[in-house]
Amino acid sequence: MRYVTNLPYATKEEEHVTIPMSDGVRLSAHVWRPTSSDQEPVPAVLEYIPYRKRDLTAVRDSVHHPYLAGHGYACVRVDLRGTGDSEGVLRDEYLEREQADAEEVLAWLAEQPWCDGATGMMGISWGAFAALQVAARRPPSLKAIAIASFTDDRHADDMHYMGGALLSDNLAEAGTMFAYGTCPPDPAVVGDRWREMWHERLENTEPWVLQWLRHQRRDDYWRHASVCEDYTSVQCPVLASSGWADGYSNAVTRLLGNLDVPRKGLIGPWSHKFPHLGEPGPAIGYLQELVRWWDHWLKGVDNGVMDGPMLQAWMQDSVPPSTSYEERPGRWVGEPDWPSPHIRPVTYPLSRHRIEPARDPAGPAGPDDPGGGAMTVKSPLSVGQFAGKWASYNAPPDLPYDQREEDGGSLVFDSEPLTEPLEILGSPSVELDLSASEPVALVAARLSDVSPDGAATRVSYGILNLTRLHSTESPEPLEPGRRYRATIPLNGVAQAFPPGHRVRLSLSTSYWPLAWPPPRPALLSVHERSSTLTLPVRPVEEPDEVPSSPFGEPEGTPPLATTQLTPPEERWEVKRDLVGYHAELDIVKDRGTVRFEDIGLEAGRRAHERYTAVADDFTSAGGESTWTMSFRRDDWDVRVVTHTRLTCDETDFFVDATLDAYEADRRVFSRTWNEQVPRDLL
Repeated sequence: MRYVTNLPYATKEEEHVTIPMSDGVRLSAHVWRPTSSDQEPVPAVLEYIPYRKRDLTAVRDSVHHPYLAGHGYACVRVDLRGTGDSEGVLRDEYLEREQADAEEVLAWLAEQPWCDGATGMMGISWGAFAALQVAARRPPSLKAIAIASFTDDRHADDMHYMGGALLSDNLAEAGTMFAYGTCPPDPAVVGDRWREMWHERLENTEPWVLQWLRHQRRDDYWRHASVCEDYTSVQCPVLASSGWADGYSNAVTRLLGNLDVPRKGLIGPWSHKFPHLGEPGPAIGYLQELVRWWDHWLKGVDNGVMDGPMLQAWMQDSVPPSTSYEERPGRWVGEPDWPSPHIRPVTYPLSRHRIEPARDPAGPAGPDDPGGGAMTVKSPLSVGQFAGKWASYNAPPDLPYDQREEDGGSLVFDSEPLTEPLEILGSPSVELDLSASEPVALVAARLSDVSPDGAATRVSYGILNLTRLHSTESPEPLEPGRRYRATIPLNGVAQAFPPGHRVRLSLSTSYWPLAWPPPRPALLSVHERSSTLTLPVRPVEEPDEVPSSPFGEPEGTPPLATTQLTPPEERWEVKRDLVGYHAELDIVKDRGTVRFEDIGLEAGRRAHERYTAVADDFTSAGGESTWTMSFRRDDWDVRVVTHTRLTCDETDFFVDATLDAYEADRRVFSRTWNEQVPRDLL
């Protein structure tokens, strides 16, 4: 990244500004703005997240908020209520109170003497969720949003559930927020009230995994703040981005296809990162794109920001399988609209372990195989150990590895070696004619690029809990032996398959630990002659619609000074004991201890996840998330340790959790939870 200091506007910053809410709670904001805004008001851009502006996001914030301020904007970073230096308690994600607070923050910003009355919202992940959800409420000052790595559907396309199957990231994210939501504010900011505020958080916190497990169907809990329930509610322009390695690769194209406002989409090869920090690369000059976006929609500058294609996407070239990439080779392509006139769905029939040539849609339908001829699969619980993370962060290396071992426990269909290039852009899908031996079963479908030497790189995947075949609101148990038709959407992707490579479809009945296994292993029978794979084919001869290098080099302002006091640690290990048949995925993400030189604070973060199982006992699946958060300055020395363990039997989930808080070496708070939640056809 190129760091720049010579910007159009001189800037000033206010590190702790309190914003009063209507119920008396005060939120803490960090404001960067042009010095000239005292005389010449400017638009305000809000980032609204729970991840501690004073320390844990301070380095990142110092790179992009002063940059935008230096281009003529008041950039405001607000801690949600109950986080960082804001008052109150954070009880769950995306609650009505959170969104009402955001509306009050925007109204407060619009009234400040240094703001001209126009506001925007930006962010990644939670910040993007917040911006999209608040946009749907239409606050009068909000003129545009810029969002990265988000969803418009909290049940179907978030880290909780996928195709009605429970994701392990449901536990992982709950563990993250269990830790972040119980950290204390900084006494240097809030004064002697810090301990009172801290204990209010500690005493009013429950592990969020309990709430998320209590809602295993799509109900009003998930419908709330899911913008897909009413796309017309969004009436401001939207710049939406994500990455193919992220768990949120689908929402960009859904917004492009369903919103009726000025909109632009951008999808790179990235994991869960801002595009200017994108990994795998290439990262792009995203902050420059934001300046152009805000200049047009908040200042009325006619700069052509809406010219060109509606969607710009990175068409990924074939690569060997790896759990991490510095760069993904490929090129930028553009689509004028979405759905794109360049892309056509091409359906390929399945046969005995084969993906057959595409069926002519105008020709006769394939046989429906009314009799036998089914192929069967009953996957071992080990299928999924090389699946990687639902939402990759690229640290530790967490992308899917070579799929050949996974394929050994799967039903596999291969195409013939390709004789010419094949490119896809969009969401593949699989339609299966199947039956299952159990009333609760899942199917995981994986699309892979198989090189001539046999290495298999996963391109996309999808999961379906078959009890949700017809409805995620009202699931029904399967009738063992009865034939059903199931459509499994796969995650969106842009991928080029070169000549000589094969396209592979793999089907499995487990995908642990990415997805929680059903209560019992099921034998799946697939009538392949009436089953198909559909790919969104973008003909190679179509024009790319964009220059070969449409974006500038990533740039931002210099990051604030920090010193790494203890080294970080990253680990992603698959372990197998062939005596007791114990299998484990062990993940460590330890940022070490960092000293923030400007405020004299030492902060440490360590996350440890473990996912275990024994042999093919589906009720032996278990997950654990342990976090340690520490903060130290002079004689202020505090630490929070959280631990959440999720296990199951055939009828119930079991949550065992602990929360311990320390001042120096003295434990000042401790609480334990032991809860049981019934499985709901899951």
